[in-house]
Amino acid sequence: MRLIRTATELNPGNRKVCLAIGFFDGVHLGHQQIIRQTIADARQHEAIALAITFDAHPNTVVAPDRVPPLIYSLSQKLRAVESLGADALLLLHFDKAFSEQSGETFVRGLARDLGRIQSLCVGADFTFGHRRAGNVALLKKLGDEIGFAVHGLAAVSLDGQPVRSTRIREAIRGGDFDAAGQMLGRAYSIAGQVVRGDQFGHQLGFPTANLETTGLALPPNGVYAAHAVATGKNFRAVLNIGHRPTRSNTSPEVRVEVHLLDFAGELYGQEMEVTFAARLRDERKFPSVEELHAQIARDITEAKTKF
Repeated sequence: MRLIRTATELNPGNRKVCLAIGFFDGVHLGHQQIIRQTIADARQHEAIALAITFDAHPNTVVAPDRVPPLIYSLSQKLRAVESLGADALLLLHFDKAFSEQSGETFVRGLARDLGRIQSLCVGADFTFGHRRAGNVALLKKLGDEIGFAVHGLAAVSLDGQPVRSTRIREAIRGGDFDAAGQMLGRAYSIAGQVVRGDQFGHQLGFPTANLETTGLALPPNGVYAAHAVATGKNFRAVLNIGHRPTRSNTSPEVRVEVHLLDFAGELYGQEMEVTFAARLRDERKFPSVEELHAQIARDITEAKTKF
């Protein structure tokens, strides 16, 4: 899949373009339906299947006090879209200037920069443009004028309820990974860059990779058996989410720390993706570092029985 930052980069030549537009957090079953419809249109018309999304949630600009925690990091989202078979993805920078653009201006700009648009696919409740004034009705009006078809697809339902990002976030916060995975269409995972910590795990004899997960929806605090992918390799792991209450200088920030089994080396700056295998226990405070060390050893032994 080709990643572009401006519409003019696509340069489709004589080929038409089919568009899927959305923020696509989680790239869940509903998003997949939109992208697959776009790909089907593109194959039928020998066009280019182009997904269009944004590098930040719109609320970071228009409602910074109501920014939802994200299901996926940007890299996870891009990989998920690519796995569906889109030919290209246009990643737009969402800033104040972009937020003040009318929906009509946005669509006409795409039509100008992309050439011939064959179809445009969104969710039925999709809104866009300044003050979210644009909707499917506006898209159809512009489609009739400019000459492209519009698909406003109804939400996919699971267990009698629509699949939405908000519902998946609730499942994650509740630790219901099966429900989250069913709505995502793949196992739920966390991904983040490995950043430097305070080396406390190393001092204990259990070095951990600290993941940068700022802005992501996180499961309940606790200790988990997990599978991790880093540097293109798969590892078994024990993962801790929480505040590390045994430390006297406990930080209010939630940390995600991953101890890879049978691994030695450094991963700073690398991305790691972690999939949950089983919950081992709650996070708790231990009377001493020695007792914490003993419990971690027991956690590792128990984790090995869960794979």
